[in-house]
Amino acid sequence: MVKYTHILVASDFTDNSGMVIKKAEELAKQMGSHLSLLHVVEPLPGYGYAFVGSAEIELQLVEEAKRQLAKLGKQLNVKDNDQYVEVGPTKIEITRVAEEIGADLIIVGSHGRHGLSNLLGSTANAVIHNADCDVLTVRLKDKI
Repeated sequence: MVKYTHILVASDFTDNSGMVIKKAEELAKQMGSHLSLLHVVEPLPGYGYAFVGSAEIELQLVEEAKRQLAKLGKQLNVKDNDQYVEVGPTKIEITRVAEEIGADLIIVGSHGRHGLSNLLGSTANAVIHNADCDVLTVRLKDKI
């Protein structure tokens, strides 16, 4: 079995992300791996124009994400310097941070969609095809 030394888990703080976090925690414990956490704040769509208050809203989103990630980090015993909140396209930021910190495994959630949503591209699909390391997707259940 391959032993991973540094696992990066991306969380979007949704109800389903708990399944992803649990899988990452289990793997990290089994393998004695270093665990890092990431949340990406997507830039606010401005359609080419900045709107009044957009910078303040983005800053509030980043600060709230840092609070939530710190809470999660405390639960998982992940140090502050191993918690990352980034602003940008999620598909790009996950692979960028993984490379930057030397992660050898990325764990993300996937809804396993097909058809139009798959054609448009999912975050998990983009990470799988662009990461320089292994990627584990955790199948998420869509609520009906």
